[in-house]
Amino acid sequence: MPRIRLHIHLSSDHSLGPGKVALLEAIEARGSISAAARDLGMAYRHAWELVDDMNRAFDSPIVRATSGGRAGGGARLTPLGRSVALRFRAMEAAARGAIAADLRALARELRGAGAPRAAPARAARRR
Repeated sequence: MPRIRLHIHLSSDHSLGPGKVALLEAIEARGSISAAARDLGMAYRHAWELVDDMNRAFDSPIVRATSGGRAGGGARLTPLGRSVALRFRAMEAAARGAIAADLRALARELRGAGAPRAAPARAARRR
């Protein structure tokens, strides 16, 4: 079945997609960028760069990190961060709903989706 992947270009330098939103959701659940990165199978440095990019894209931070290492550091989404993640998921759901019938129609036309189809006839060769 065909599916969509929503990717929003916030500006020429910043974008928001399902990977970044999954990172935000994991930070919210785990309370740490490093734990969120581990859960998602990504390097901590890459996760930190994604968070930094998102924080620079908006007027105010969407993730606040506190230092402290094992004893007390961590990260939390700000209210704006939670709003961004929720709004993105709502836009994904709306987009899926808006094009669901067309996706089903495309799925029926995919090779291997239904009964075998005859190969298209070739045009007669001109001499």
